[in-house]
Amino acid sequence: MLTSEKAGLLHAFLGSLPANVAARLAKAVEVDRLTERAGLPHDAILDGLRPVLRRVEASERTPTPLRLFCMPFEDLLISGVRHEKQKGRIARASVPQVWNWLGQTLLPDELRAYREGIKSLVLAYKLEEALECASKFWPIAGDALRQAIAKDRKGARLALNGDLFLGDAEDIALLLCAGPTMVEIRQILPKPVPVLTDELLWSLRRIYDRVSESVLDAAPYVAVVAMARLAKPWEALKLALLITHRTQDTLISSTDMGLAGDILFSRMEDCRTAIHAARHPIFDVPSLVQNLTCFTDISSAIVKEVEILRSGKWGQRLLADRAAVGAVMDGFMERAPKEIAAALPTQKSGFTGGTRIADFSRVADPDRVDRALRYAGLMDGCRRLAAAASFGAKLQDAMDEATQNLRSYSEDLVKELRTVAGPRRENAERQFELAIELTRLLFSPEDAEYLRRRGKAATSSAVAA
Repeated sequence: MLTSEKAGLLHAFLGSLPANVAARLAKAVEVDRLTERAGLPHDAILDGLRPVLRRVEASERTPTPLRLFCMPFEDLLISGVRHEKQKGRIARASVPQVWNWLGQTLLPDELRAYREGIKSLVLAYKLEEALECASKFWPIAGDALRQAIAKDRKGARLALNGDLFLGDAEDIALLLCAGPTMVEIRQILPKPVPVLTDELLWSLRRIYDRVSESVLDAAPYVAVVAMARLAKPWEALKLALLITHRTQDTLISSTDMGLAGDILFSRMEDCRTAIHAARHPIFDVPSLVQNLTCFTDISSAIVKEVEILRSGKWGQRLLADRAAVGAVMDGFMERAPKEIAAALPTQKSGFTGGTRIADFSRVADPDRVDRALRYAGLMDGCRRLAAAASFGAKLQDAMDEATQNLRSYSEDLVKELRTVAGPRRENAERQFELAIELTRLLFSPEDAEYLRRRGKAATSSAVAA
């Protein structure tokens, strides 16, 4: 048993490993765990490796009994907190609940035999035979889950600890029943597929037809599994268009094939929620820009793939989401020029009501500098996103105000560097470095380099004098 201190040191070390090294170590540990030998703290090691392993392809991991069990629905798994069940999205936390229910109640003997069979095949490096063994078990487990839920839904809810897990179990059961066919999607769409070509699209259509004949309710999940394996997930809507022979969202969203679109809208709304949670003046710029990028990419692509009507269900959701994101970003853009100006020390010139000029008698406040750089970084990251997220006009107004102020301040700095000395010079040089970084973000790297050269020239003049 590791002490908390040793466990912390172990996790810190394992979390710093390169992805390829972590993958090899995880394989060795998982194989050792299959032998059921005591000695190594398998769970502690794998927990420490998990943050790194998220960047490793699943195909590089050891095919354990549980991992092979999850293959038909692996692409539907999601992490994080959720408050309601959505078809086509399965929480990772639900997998142990379903696995234990099968092993303890529904199929104890069958699951034990399955686990032992997979272990022996994996340890003998017979990986194809292990996959074949799993493919035979999937329909058995799926049927057992479906029958148990249909026979006693209340009992299933109690066994799985709630409605959210029950809803996930229903999704898992469907995809297990169609498991061998669903796994074919993984074979024709190795992650990440850059473009869904016509050839791949028709291959998916043939898989859809076969699933419709065997497990009709699982057929809409073909597009969902495909979506997770595409570099541009919205291209999965092409399958819905091909199957329904419809182009308008009002017609597609009312069919089972609208499931892929509903999941895309849910992803957009997850991004919208994260954007709405960002708070002035402390916010994480990369995270906010990442969520905004995801939101705008999906919303723009959906409009291109499907004929969105304002009166339709998807059209209404799109309008509401864009308006909500636009309102939040308007607030950021309105505040940005003020925060940037506040980081550049100024003083009034002349009498009351006079203009403000650069002040080199004091040091710029570090907190204000940090906020200015954060807001400038956000403005820079939003350049290509603002129009699609409905805050283009606000961004342009913010840019105009911030750049005009920065341009004037930079001119004062260059003039000051030609003559200033002593403490004022130290202050001016610090402010000049800030002006260069702001120029890089608000104008361009080329403009920032030009300003730097002007500053060096001004400093050289001062030294020569």
